[in-house]
Amino acid sequence: MSTLFHVWHSIQNSLFPWLEETLDPLTEKEQRFIQVVSLMDLEGHMTQYRWYGKGRKRKDRTSIAKAFTAKAVYNFETTDILIEYLHGCKNLRRLCGWEYSWNVPSRATFSRAFFEFANGNLTRTVHESMVKQNCGDKLAGHISRDSTAIEAREKPVKKKPSVKQPKRKPGRPRKGETVTPKPPKRLDLQPARTLEKNLLDLPSQCDVGTKKNSKGYKERWTGYKLHVDCIDGDIPVSAILTSASLHDSQASIPLAQMSAERLTSLYDLMDSAYDAPQIHSFSEGLGHKAIIDNNPRRGEKIYMDPATHERFGQRSSVERVNSYLKDNHGGRNIRVKGPTKVMTHLMFGIIVITATQLFRLLA
Repeated sequence: MSTLFHVWHSIQNSLFPWLEETLDPLTEKEQRFIQVVSLMDLEGHMTQYRWYGKGRKRKDRTSIAKAFTAKAVYNFETTDILIEYLHGCKNLRRLCGWEYSWNVPSRATFSRAFFEFANGNLTRTVHESMVKQNCGDKLAGHISRDSTAIEAREKPVKKKPSVKQPKRKPGRPRKGETVTPKPPKRLDLQPARTLEKNLLDLPSQCDVGTKKNSKGYKERWTGYKLHVDCIDGDIPVSAILTSASLHDSQASIPLAQMSAERLTSLYDLMDSAYDAPQIHSFSEGLGHKAIIDNNPRRGEKIYMDPATHERFGQRSSVERVNSYLKDNHGGRNIRVKGPTKVMTHLMFGIIVITATQLFRLLA
């Protein structure tokens, strides 16, 4: 954590005192915003968004990216609320890069910039860089994996009716009869494919998802499903957005591939939805120990020994990350449409959680 400690030391002993002399006394959220932006290193990721002298000069995209980060820090419900707050709060406005209230761009400019960030995968690139720089050279004990429902304000895509194969009589096929083999399952294909191909294969359109709550009742929602990997310390290291109807197990191997590219870990902790032989095998192939709650299906449930069960308790970290995102950083305030924009909105919140938890290790 030497690099992280150097950033934290510079912020606490140099940046905060200097800013408080220049601005009004900093609030707790303003200090948190400064910490997050310092760790994001936005200047190193803004090359493709800069103005190069063609056409009318655009508003500075770095300042707008900082403003969207502030939106996640403050958990503002809409961009209009963010703009109104920037007009009235001198400290935050200056921290984003605008001296006067009339320098703050219009809502349309914010919308265009957000579209550019979404198409350019800015937030994913920034988060990946943060994880590799601050966690890549360390050994993580546990990776906890889970998903959470993301409700969206858009119409679900209608599914195409599946083509049913004609039923054949049971038993051996007749002489000369051709039997169409069943197509291979996604879990069987994923281990042999690259991360990019696996991500392209996962459905990402808005649809309807169903899950059982803690009391065993079914709940339905329209939108998406966010799959998250996090390490000890409640630090999210990987995230994938899919259709709400996708089963959790279908995103496990792509998540494992993504996390393995960013850091080294020992244990993979998952609930019973991920209990599949392909997932166990892939985890072992990465050199990990998979601890997955047994899914009895049609057999008897196999319980963990006390030591394994104690270690499995660390999986609650991913549930806390999902709770942080929904309660404090925009996970319930989805006002954009389409998987690309929705993921960009969520990733601003994931970035804030990642930076906050990294600095909390030094507190």
